[in-house]
Order: sequence, then structure tokens, then C-alpha cells
Amino acid sequence: MPSYDAIIIGGGTNGLACAGRLASAGQKVLLLEGRDRLGGGAAGGTGWDGYRMPALAHLLTHLDRRVVDKMRLEDHGLRFVTGNLPTTALDPGGNHLTLSGAAGAKLLGNIAEADKAAWSALRARLMAFAAALAPFREMTPPRIAKGAGNPYMKLGQIALGLRRLGREEFREFLRMALINVADVMEDDLTDDRLRGTIAFDTVLGAWLGPRSPNSLFLYLNRLAGAAAGQQGALALPAGGMDAVAAAMEKSAIASGVTIRRDAVVAKVVIEGDRATGVELAGGETLSAATVISAINPKTTFQTLIGPRHLDTGFMNRVADLRSRGGAAKLHLALKGTPDFRGADLQSRLVIAPSIGAVENAFNAVKYGEVPDTPVMEILLPSAMEGGHAPEGHHLLSAVVQFAPHAPKAGANVARKAMLANTLAVLETSAPGIGKQIVHSELLMPYDIEARYGMAGGNWHHGELAVEQMLFLRPFPAVSQYSTPISGFWLAGAGNHPGGGISGAAGWNAAERILTGAQP
Repeated sequence: MPSYDAIIIGGGTNGLACAGRLASAGQKVLLLEGRDRLGGGAAGGTGWDGYRMPALAHLLTHLDRRVVDKMRLEDHGLRFVTGNLPTTALDPGGNHLTLSGAAGAKLLGNIAEADKAAWSALRARLMAFAAALAPFREMTPPRIAKGAGNPYMKLGQIALGLRRLGREEFREFLRMALINVADVMEDDLTDDRLRGTIAFDTVLGAWLGPRSPNSLFLYLNRLAGAAAGQQGALALPAGGMDAVAAAMEKSAIASGVTIRRDAVVAKVVIEGDRATGVELAGGETLSAATVISAINPKTTFQTLIGPRHLDTGFMNRVADLRSRGGAAKLHLALKGTPDFRGADLQSRLVIAPSIGAVENAFNAVKYGEVPDTPVMEILLPSAMEGGHAPEGHHLLSAVVQFAPHAPKAGANVARKAMLANTLAVLETSAPGIGKQIVHSELLMPYDIEARYGMAGGNWHHGELAVEQMLFLRPFPAVSQYSTPISGFWLAGAGNHPGGGISGAAGWNAAERILTGAQP
């Protein structure tokens, strides 16, 4: 008899969500995490004395409502400093623009009334499109293949949801979903600060620029998520992002999940054509009726399974998965309070002065180079609540776009250049900040891959792009969380609907496993 009903590989938010859902249905579940802390990209960082650093993610945009409600995360300690964090689009001259409310419901600052009106109309349309897409985040994607049952029922549900927009809006959705975000912004808006911020938000964490085909669809995907129960909002958990993982861990344990840290899985044990357990790096073998991988699909199939158990065509599809990371993560320990030319430090600060600035940053990394003037999202958690930095000091966390995952100049040279260029951009927006730096850390995509096991340093375990989304994620043969190996499933961000600290993929996978569906 197997020791467990299910063994889950990977203790990120998707692994925790999957474990919690299966355990709540009465299954005996073991969750294995290779690092010393849970949460994946939402885990706490190592930190310096007196500073508490986030790992990768520092904000919530997509936390799945089922995970929050069914795992009773609030009962297990999840609280929010704010569930609706404003965004300040920084201007080098101090003429900042604030996007207040979910997805910039209100624009505050010196901006033309015509742009306010145009943005209000465009935002309403985009939010409606995103709301129509939101329910599909909670669905298993249809499999478009012979012998896949009847995928047309789900496709019909998708079409029906979109047709409820009305005939004209449905046509507009089809048009806009296939174009780039730069064209939409330039057609409707004239304010470079607003254009640049929306362009930045669209490509955050992605490997494409605002002028890349179909890029607007990624912005709709972002708006389809909800944080603290509000569509399109940004939420900051009290105590930092690791508070999300902590609440999920408490919930999972309360449901009966057994959790082991520092448990590196060396391979999935396969007998015949069925997964029967896992072997740890130390040689220990654990058995289970079902094995579930919540880590990235490339590592899953290339390392934990291997080509002996899968055909050549399948392994070629795995090798072809695009998983280039384009974001770097910056942490700065600051002595004193930085001055971003009067900007509100209790907001998300964005340095993306124009669409061209975002596109130029992307152009550099396409050729393995470091951009001269990267664009970035900045958060000072120490300005929001205590406990992140010593008295009189601040912690700055920034996601910097774009960073090469395979730099021509070599890893160390590129990291040094990226840090220098990023600090130069920061100095323009916050004069004197360089003299306040006590400690600094910059994680390039290859550093993220090494530390967190994310293939290519991509936070979503595979690029978010139209050709790798929905029933194409990560590719059609495994888009429904099942695999060709009986008893072996996928539950990570590499599957639909992707990453973003949501738990949605893990929850979806658990629901499918519980229906009794067979891989």
C-alpha cells in the first residue's frame, strides 16, 4: 500500500494550494519543498541585520478567491496593509501622475482633461474584457485534440461569456486581443507617463515589449486577476509576501498535510507506465498513489522524469518550451528616507517615462545586452509598516525590466552593469539615493534560476505569451494538468493560468484530480 494518497513536489503557493485542496477532501498528502522555506517567489528573503526582504514578488495581483476562502487564509493570519495600493508614475521633473483605485480608476496630478476622459473610457472597456476572461482562470482548459472528449462545451462557455459583452464590444475584444498595447495606448492617450506605466504593467515579468504582437492580451490577463477581492487592484499583505505562504502553510497543516523542508526530489519513481512515488536526493524513497509536480515543467520532465519514460516527440516539445526570464530583482538597504522628488512613498512607484523607454529596455535584452536605462517598479515596504528596516532606515524592493537571461558579456559583468545602470536611473528620480545605500543585492534571471529553481529565471515557469496560454500552456498534451504517465500530474505556474502568486493552477489541478480524471 502507498504511504500517501498524494505527494506534491514544490512548496510554492501552487503546491500549497493543491495540497490544501486535496487534504480537505480527505486525502493523505505529503508536500516536499527543496529549500528551507515555503512560498517559492513569495518566500521571505535572506535579509541583512535588521532588514526583512521579500524574495521575488512584493505585491499581490492575482490571489485566487477559492484559495483565500476555502483555505480560510484570514483565519490563519492573512491581513493586508492595503488592498488597493495606488501607483505613482514618476516624472524626472517631479510632475508625477498617480493612478488611484483599482487599475487607475482615478488619475491624480497634472494631466489633460481629454486624457482623463479617454483613459476612463478605455479603462472601463478593458476592465469589462478582463472581467469576461476572469472565470476561465478557474477552469481546466479544453484540450483541442482528437479523442479529448468534448472540448467544445468549454469553448462555448468561453464564447458565451465574451458575447455577453454585446456584439460591438465582442468585435472590439477580438480586434484588441490580437494587437499590441502600444498601438492601443497611442490611439487613445497622449500622456507619456500614463502610456509608459500601462506599457510597463503589460510586460512586467514577460519576455516581450509593448510593441510585440498580442501584448495587449497580457494586460487583460493582469486585469482579470483580483487582489483582496477587487479586480485589477494591487494588495500588500501585512508582514510582507511571506505572510501569504505562512497562512497557506497553517491552513494546509490544519487540513492534515505533512510538510517536509530541505527535501530535494531527485526523481519520480515510475513502475511500468505509472508513477508510484519519489526518490529524494539522499536516497530515501516515498510511495504514493498520485505524484504531482508543482515546479516548472522543464525541470519536471527533463530531470525528474527523463526521456526513458516519454517519447521523443514529447521531449522535443518540452525542450521547445520558452522560459526566458527578463526581470531582475533589486534590494537596497537605505540609511535615511529617499526623496523621489516628493512622490508618496506609500504607493507603488513606477519609472517608465514612455512607451519608447519600455521598448528600448526590451530591445537590449533581445541581443543579450544590459539596457542603458532600465524601467522598474519600486516598493518601500518599510514606508508602509514597521518591521522591514531598522529605525531611521528603509528597505527598497524593485522589479527591474529588462535583464538578459543569457548575457553576451558574461554573468558577473552583466550583473555589475545592470546594477550600475539601475542605480543611475534611481539617482535621476531620487537624487542622493546612492549615498544612502548601506547594502545592495541584484538578482539577474540566471541568479533567480539558481536560487529558486525557475527555468530561465522566468517567474511564471514558462513565458506568458498568447502561444503559451490557456489550452496551449505549457503545450497541448499536458495543458489539462494530466500527463502521459498514469498517476502523475502537473500543478505549477507553468500550467494555466500561469503565475502571479495566485494558487490557481494548483487548485485547478487538485479539482481535476479529485474528479477522478485519468492522465
